[in-house]
Amino acid sequence: MRKLREVIVVEGRYDKNTLSQVVDAVIVTVNGFSVFKDKETLALLRRLGRERGLIVLTDSDGAGFVIRNHLRSVLPKEQVKHAYIPDIYGKERRKRTAGKEGKLGVEGMKPEVLISALEKAGATFEDTGGVRCKPRQPVTKADLFALGLSGGADSAARRSGLLKHLELPEHMTANALLETINVLYDRKEFLELAAALTEHRI
Repeated sequence: MRKLREVIVVEGRYDKNTLSQVVDAVIVTVNGFSVFKDKETLALLRRLGRERGLIVLTDSDGAGFVIRNHLRSVLPKEQVKHAYIPDIYGKERRKRTAGKEGKLGVEGMKPEVLISALEKAGATFEDTGGVRCKPRQPVTKADLFALGLSGGADSAARRSGLLKHLELPEHMTANALLETINVLYDRKEFLELAAALTEHRI
């Protein structure tokens, strides 16, 4: 599996599921047209963009380009690369009928097509001598559990307090939080921050 430096931005969870089987990368969903009103997700994308850079990968239909153009207008140009999938007509397996324009979306693309699209966009693949992220000891699921941020009766409330303090979207799952933390912080930095917040009863 190819390891990617940039954070990939896709429309929905099925796109994320497909890509996660092709590349080792942080993948953020904007949930379709919800992104037009979702200030929290846009703020998160700006933060991730500053750290790693972003690659926008939407469907090739009209709706996909509306979302892409919105992101183009609200995100810093220097932080964003754009990857495009070709117009391939067909129907995704999970759907009864094809989409309005009859084109396959990101979720329907073959792995080699997705890799090609990312390469053409100028993605930084870390297995080909590209610029690597500075090495960090990652925060783990065990760390979140030890901090009471997952697996406990009040974990959701604790996580909500942490997300609010870190100015991250309030509905993030524990897995999404873990991915984001590992882009924005190293383990020592995060554990010190979380411990300080816990003392103040987040």
